[in-house]
Amino acid sequence: MKLLVSHPTLNEFSKNLVIGLSKNKLLFKLFTAIAIFPNQLLSKLGEYPKLKDLKRRSLDASWQKFTVSKSFFEFGRLLAQKLHLDFLIKHEKGFFCVDKVYQKHDNWVANNLVKSQKEGMTAVYAYEDGALATFRKAKQLGITCMYDLPIGYWKSARVLLQEEFDANPDWSSTLKGFNDSADKLNKKDQELALADFIFVASSFTKKTLETYSGNLPEIKVIPYGFPAVKQKKEYQPLDGRKLKILFVGGLSQRKGISYLFEAVEGMQSKVELTIVGRKAVPNCKALNIALEHHQWIPTLSHDQVLACMREHDVLIFPSLFEGFGLVITEAMSQGVPVITTDRTAGPDIIENGVDGWIVPASSSRAIQEVITSIIETPEILKQFGIAAQNKAKTRPWSVYGQEMAAAISSLESFN
Repeated sequence: MKLLVSHPTLNEFSKNLVIGLSKNKLLFKLFTAIAIFPNQLLSKLGEYPKLKDLKRRSLDASWQKFTVSKSFFEFGRLLAQKLHLDFLIKHEKGFFCVDKVYQKHDNWVANNLVKSQKEGMTAVYAYEDGALATFRKAKQLGITCMYDLPIGYWKSARVLLQEEFDANPDWSSTLKGFNDSADKLNKKDQELALADFIFVASSFTKKTLETYSGNLPEIKVIPYGFPAVKQKKEYQPLDGRKLKILFVGGLSQRKGISYLFEAVEGMQSKVELTIVGRKAVPNCKALNIALEHHQWIPTLSHDQVLACMREHDVLIFPSLFEGFGLVITEAMSQGVPVITTDRTAGPDIIENGVDGWIVPASSSRAIQEVITSIIETPEILKQFGIAAQNKAKTRPWSVYGQEMAAAISSLESFN
């Protein structure tokens, strides 16, 4: 089997899929939007502070032989963001919106399938919102379609978040998932209908697909990997100081942020909460008031986030709907135990009460109970933190890549 991997913007999990496939001689080519290699002009331009975002698209020179890129719309999106030309990136409408980037990329890949098949490609691996045209063409050509759903199924999201919308109207403006048009949601369903195999990164994501009305193919759950463990955390005793709690993520009610604020309400003499993340909307009154009572850092680089994690005692990630939650694995890799909910990848990678805590979603009381138990038995911070970091050592990103390659190899008989 030879796979064409399609992902317009690339991220940690798509890159490690490519690495795993390449190592196991399963990769045909990677089709992406922007691919920057050493010594190219774009690589040199990325040295300028105002163009530093280009560095995120830098790839190892060894990737150049199998990478194909077409960058116009993604460059336009990045430039419009930088110049604050919001009308150009307006959701689903803007000329350079992310929806348009995915659509154009999808069409481009579809137009290259005939040529790729002649060169030996036998399967395509594409991601949500960027697979429809590719899968339609692949079906015509008898090419296997593999689908990656990084976030839970939209219909389950609507059901669960509508409950939240009704229960906490003061926070409803931050729930932006209701903005997708009927056409976009229908295209998601069409992608699922065309898939021969579906890959997800958590049991929760798989569960959300139970609300899909049609028949689905085999769904494989393969959790993402942990960042490399590079240093040990220094654990400071709680004697005479507050418990340092950290949240990292978008400031949206989808992340369960109000339940975190409720959990620490009245505990200010015992805990210190730091919030790292951008607001989903600028004018949510409830959010703005809550942030006034805690330390808020709108943005940090990835390295700064990891350093910030090491400075805290525990990460709380109370998400109400999450395909995975990479901040969970990032914190654990830094030796920081995590409190998260049953609607994340937490149940797949955390052993509750051993290297972290799993609490029910939408429960500030459950979060507060764990915080109280930590304050009452502070020695568990080091115990759980070391266990979390040891867990991270057992599952680096290379394990994810290898498991994906092994799972895909096992499907070869399908052809």
